[in-house]
Amino acid sequence: MHDLSRLPFDSALFAPGPARDSRFTVVDRWVDCVNLPNGHPEKEVEFLHRQMNEEINGMENAARSLSDFPNAEWEIRMCIARQCSDEARHVLMFQRMFEKRGARVGQFPVMNFQYRIITKVDSLAGRLAVQNRSFEAEGVDAVEPAIEEARKQGDQEMAALFDFQLADEIGHVRFANEYINQRAGKDPRSVMQVGRALNYASQAFAEVMGKDAMDGVRYGVNAQGRLEAGFKPTEIEFMVAQRTKKTSSA
Repeated sequence: MHDLSRLPFDSALFAPGPARDSRFTVVDRWVDCVNLPNGHPEKEVEFLHRQMNEEINGMENAARSLSDFPNAEWEIRMCIARQCSDEARHVLMFQRMFEKRGARVGQFPVMNFQYRIITKVDSLAGRLAVQNRSFEAEGVDAVEPAIEEARKQGDQEMAALFDFQLADEIGHVRFANEYINQRAGKDPRSVMQVGRALNYASQAFAEVMGKDAMDGVRYGVNAQGRLEAGFKPTEIEFMVAQRTKKTSSA
């Protein structure tokens, strides 16, 4: 894979970004963030700051889905509205945590890749497949070891934050799975919409993150969490095999 930091950024691949005030420095790629090594005194607060902005993206994406698909079924609109509320609560949780630890809003660069990818997708099923069934499902995997590490370090406050986040994300993934499965039964075209959305998101994600970021993923699969989130056992087995293969080849 090419060194993306030396290649021009293909902005046409993405939707316009969300508004941010003057406190924020917004960058397009992972290499342009502050990617600190393990053991750096600011690594934890930089992660919390970055996570706060990703939760803002989650809230904005859910809000855009409500705005862009006003004729969707009432039940799914209510689920998305609840997700807006959850994501707003997560934003405040992360902000309070890093400010308590000495950081401030805007101290580190942020990316809005989730918003710019998801709002480019033109179907609700496709958006939920990318935002909830992909990005948030990855969160279900990543948060579990973070909880264990926080408890190991005796940081019960951080463990509780991640525990609350995990419970919400499982719910977000579950309602998306249920909706996508229902739509597939009613309208086979939605299967193609989901497939196109996932293919596009994979390409755009690679453009943003690059090889270094993607190869840096070291967490496993939260099989129980994914099962609670509505994934089928065969889907979980496939994900475990893929993650194991990636880890062993790294």
